[in-house]
Amino acid sequence: MPKLSDTMTEGVIAEWHKKVGDHVAEGELLAEIESDKATMEFESFQDGVLLYIGVEKGKAAPVDSILAIFGEKGEDIRPLLDAEAKAPKKKEKIVDEEAPKQEAKVDAAPVRAEVRKQVAAPAVSSNGRVKASPLAKKLAGDKGIDISLVGGSGDGGRIIKRDVEAYQPGLGFSAGGQVESFHEEEVSQMRKTIAFRLGESKFSAPHFYLTMKINMDAMMDARDSVNSVSKVKVSFNDLIIKACAVGLKEHPQVNAAWMEDRIRFNHHVHVGVAVAVPDGLLVPVVRFADTKRLTEISSEVKDFVLRANDKKLQPSDWEGNTFTVSNLGMFGIDEFTAIINSPDSCIMAVGGIEETPVVKNGQVVPGNVMKVTLSCDHRVVDGATGAKFLKSFKKLMENPVLLLGSYSI
Repeated sequence: MPKLSDTMTEGVIAEWHKKVGDHVAEGELLAEIESDKATMEFESFQDGVLLYIGVEKGKAAPVDSILAIFGEKGEDIRPLLDAEAKAPKKKEKIVDEEAPKQEAKVDAAPVRAEVRKQVAAPAVSSNGRVKASPLAKKLAGDKGIDISLVGGSGDGGRIIKRDVEAYQPGLGFSAGGQVESFHEEEVSQMRKTIAFRLGESKFSAPHFYLTMKINMDAMMDARDSVNSVSKVKVSFNDLIIKACAVGLKEHPQVNAAWMEDRIRFNHHVHVGVAVAVPDGLLVPVVRFADTKRLTEISSEVKDFVLRANDKKLQPSDWEGNTFTVSNLGMFGIDEFTAIINSPDSCIMAVGGIEETPVVKNGQVVPGNVMKVTLSCDHRVVDGATGAKFLKSFKKLMENPVLLLGSYSI
């Protein structure tokens, strides 16, 4: 199993394009492998007959475990398989991955079985007797119901009349006619990596947060003007990426990374853009964003979004970020805080544009305000440093001529 990304620890076979017994030439498409971030085509790096497939379609296996065995037709491969069998760590990982897959299949019977396990049993008194009202006990006796199987909705879990009336054999404990149920889905490779990396970032980097309001009136007019003459339509997110990139050149302390025994100050600006996909989140990178025209940024981001949803992004697309933008404004979110995307020292969380009263020249007038929150790694960025960066960002967003004046669209 090849390591297809820097964070990949295991892969899932999405598709086999060859079967046992086929002759495979070097460079031929052998399989499609789902890593933690994308599904990538895997080409054979040698000629030979495919003698053995080590990972079935849909199954997971750790990096460096046996994916397939090539050789000459009729060649004895037992020594290789025996050697693999003696490697307990690899086998344990594969077994661990197969178990959740079997449990993830949900139909009526498994759900009912789980309900019986999960819903609280009736309350039991200190002498071991089930707590139930006299009427509930009589009703259960008349119906031939074992009262110890009925869930209680009364005080302290006491079984009352309505619990017995609502009880349905085979569906577990009930309460007032309501039956608890659930289903489980196997955790995807992407979701496992998101959980690990964000947990690592949140608990290792001391986060602090700075929030600022941006008046978007002038930028809204500027965007309308740009889109009226440009074939490539520019979004607010494109403008935010550009403003961040220009601000990062002015404040290199924010365009930095914690390297344990040193701090790296990046001279280039690569802005990661958080993209939501069905399995989770990907962060493709707009490289040298400070030098690119708005239309270039717009086209690049649109391409990233399409390929991210089709699982066609490659490792080169998501590596090398020096700063990240996460925008949830299009979902109606006013403001939020984001977890830093390692190895960056900061991430900007962008909320939606809200029409609200603002004060201009001493008068209260309608205005459009956007809130942004900068999450900072305090090991690298201090409060004043982050505040100065946000001040520059605000100036660029509220005065579009400063952002667009020196750059063609």
